Parts: sequence; structure tokens; C-alpha cells
Amino acid sequence: MIPPARRTFVALDTPEPPAARALAQRLAGHVGGIKLGLEFFCAAGPAGIRAVTEGLDMPLFLDLKLHDIPNTVAGAIRSVMPLAPAFITLHTLGGAAMMRAAADAAAEAAAQMGVPRPKLLGVTVLTSMSLLDLASVGVDRPVADQVALLADLAHVAGMDGVVCSPNECAVLRRRLGPDFTLMVPGIRPIWASANDQKRIMTPAAAVTAGATYLVIGRPITDAVDPVEAAQRIVTELAA
Repeated sequence: MIPPARRTFVALDTPEPPAARALAQRLAGHVGGIKLGLEFFCAAGPAGIRAVTEGLDMPLFLDLKLHDIPNTVAGAIRSVMPLAPAFITLHTLGGAAMMRAAADAAAEAAAQMGVPRPKLLGVTVLTSMSLLDLASVGVDRPVADQVALLADLAHVAGMDGVVCSPNECAVLRRRLGPDFTLMVPGIRPIWASANDQKRIMTPAAAVTAGATYLVIGRPITDAVDPVEAAQRIVTELAA
């Protein structure tokens, strides 16, 4: 079983490496790892990632949500391998061939470098999207059905897990088994604001539903005392 303090990846939603590193240093030992996403990567690049992670014993969730032709995504995976990410995301809507190419590239690069292979996570339906949002882009099935379809595709295409909202955790855990990683954003403690997330759940409820890891940003990073906020979440999970 994963210890409560290791379940949370804190989303460092800033484009500034010094600010991200300072917050990561404060939270070391209180969260399971850090998530750096597309905004940060576009602003600071690989050098910025290294500036944040160097010397910190904290797993890196590199949330780039890659989506392109298979050869390009495979090349992108190889390019970020020197950053030693523990997790990398790509969009399941890129298709099975794209996901298989990414999985092959990750395995080959890890073997060549003599490092652990990062886990690849397929992004299903963004937690900011509702049924109406899906309909506006031509998807005429309920959110839960679309998530299940894309998660099944990710599973057969060699992904290690998926990113999904907490509302889909229970179904996906039953559907895909105990070893398939469910990385879950849209987590809001009862004392935190929902912000722009539409499909949300408390940390304890999400883990009970089957979440492997939780992605939590503003409830921690915007808190007056981020360490105290992170510890409140650990205490909730432990209880």
C-alpha cells in the first residue's frame, strides 16, 4: 500500500523556476512528488526542469499531454528522458499507434541510459470538460463512457495508467485491475475552493474509489502555509 504522504503530486503551476523550486523544497517530505506541466515547460524548457529538480529526491510528473503523429511523440519521449521523469502524459486521442510508439521509445531509451523507465499515462477526458463540452467537439457519448473507451484503448496500447477524474475511478479500477495506475486531478479537500474543476472529489473519497495518486495544486500552493495544507491532506488520507 502506498503511504499517505506519497500519494500526492503537487502541481507547481508557475512558469518561474526559482518559485517552483522554492515551493518544492518547502514541500519535500510532505508530498509524494511534483508535477510540472506544459506552461512551465514552454516557459523554462528542460533547463528549467533541471533547475527545479536537481538535488531534490522527489519524483517528477512531467505533464506534457503529448499529442502528435507516432514518430514525433516517440521523439519527444526520447528527448525528455534525460530529465528522469517518473511519469509522462500523452493524449489517448492520439490513438493506439501513437501510444505504442511512445511506450517503445520510453523502454528503448531507458535501457540505453540505464535508468528506470518512466510510466506513461494516457489523458482521457480533461477534468475541466463537461457533457456539453464533449458534445461541442463532436463526442456524443456521456463523459464516463468516453473515459472508459479511452482508458481501454490506453490499456491495450501499453500505457501504464491513465489520468482521469475521481468520478471515474471506481469503474476504471474494476475494469482495468489493481495494477493500472490512476493519476487523479480534480481533487479538492472540503476546505478548498473548486476553482475551474468540474468533476471533483475529496482526497480520501478519491483513494477509496480507487485512485493511485492524487494531483493537487491550488489547495496547497495557494495556501497561506503550503506545508500545513499538505499535511492536512496526509492526515485526511491516513484517517
